[in-house]
Amino acid sequence: MSQKHRSSSFRNALIMGGGTFFITLVVGYFSQFFLTRLASRGLSLGLLLIIILIGIIFDIVGIASAAAEEAPLNAKAAKKIKGAREALDLVRNAEVVTTFAIDLVGDVTSLLSGALAAMIALPGLESSSSPKALLYSTLLMATTSAIIVGGKAWARRFALQECNDIILVVGRLLYELENSIGWRPFRKPRKGRRT
Repeated sequence: MSQKHRSSSFRNALIMGGGTFFITLVVGYFSQFFLTRLASRGLSLGLLLIIILIGIIFDIVGIASAAAEEAPLNAKAAKKIKGAREALDLVRNAEVVTTFAIDLVGDVTSLLSGALAAMIALPGLESSSSPKALLYSTLLMATTSAIIVGGKAWARRFALQECNDIILVVGRLLYELENSIGWRPFRKPRKGRRT
């Protein structure tokens, strides 16, 4: 491994670690803020499910970016299909995409989901140490874990089977984002497939 590649990998790791810290800090704070103000347990559970779903969606994108093939996307880009160029950028930068989507967003949402499940269950345990309250909190934590793990297992299979279509959909979203606000995640895409 060359010195340049090592320093680039180290820099990416520092950026992702710092990004994880700040994203967890911000999302965790606002999640707790809203959770403490939600009077309804149903709304609290809804917030929990939304966070789990975000993690699963980002896992799908990360896996699909690593598994997608350039050839079909090149053909679509040659035909000027909206989002194909952006999809190619995702595939060519799969290492960064997977690190961001799976390691950063996916892991942060998993951690936050567990913390939120505990926060939802905690008031019941504090007000009553009955076996019923203990059972409720245990079931909530187990259900949260099962949804996360089961959802990610399903997502992995789905992302591997439909990788090119998924990446094209994400490419279209990035295309629309670029056209509306001018932001593009990869300014200068690398040439050819990543190694």
